Amino acid sequence: MNDIFKPGAGVLFMKVGTHAREDLAEIIARKRKEIDDAGYAMWGYGGNTCHPSTMVQPFAKTHEANGAPIHLMMEPMNSNHFAEQLEAAECSPDNINWSTIPPEIRVLGSRFALLIDSLEQVDMKLPLDQTIVPVGPSSGRIGSKYVSGRVDKACLEVLDAPRLLNDQVPNTREIKLVATLRSPYAVFLRNFRE
Repeated sequence: MNDIFKPGAGVLFMKVGTHAREDLAEIIARKRKEIDDAGYAMWGYGGNTCHPSTMVQPFAKTHEANGAPIHLMMEPMNSNHFAEQLEAAECSPDNINWSTIPPEIRVLGSRFALLIDSLEQVDMKLPLDQTIVPVGPSSGRIGSKYVSGRVDKACLEVLDAPRLLNDQVPNTREIKLVATLRSPYAVFLRNFRE
């Protein structure tokens, strides 16, 4: 399919849209500027399906040990996340040791953040039935069965061929943004800037 989607590759899938009163186009522009200014950006999110220390970091470290990058593949969606624009002041990879977020980087209305060092607009497809969840309590579950209902993000590993079940229809997602994650991959956020 491409260099990103190949057997054994690690991808983090996420639906994205309006967040903290900022539309997706504004978020993309701000994140690209952060990458230019600071060398990386933080992509804020919430929810435990991609918890920093129990899901994202173990998943990413496995692929890092193999010399393979982790790509964040994002599917735009209609969103109405109009929470306040509370801006995190500190981050931590382990929820113990905290550091100040650089002033060039703004993370709004989120509990966690992914660290990215690139952000590209693309036009590609992600066949979820050719992925599995490689970590956590749903380990081994087919991506198309896992990403459904309220689940809008997942750590996934690409298989060499689709795994089709009798009760399954092909589940392909339209990916419009791809980012490359960097160590420590995911962090906890706290406190707010004035």
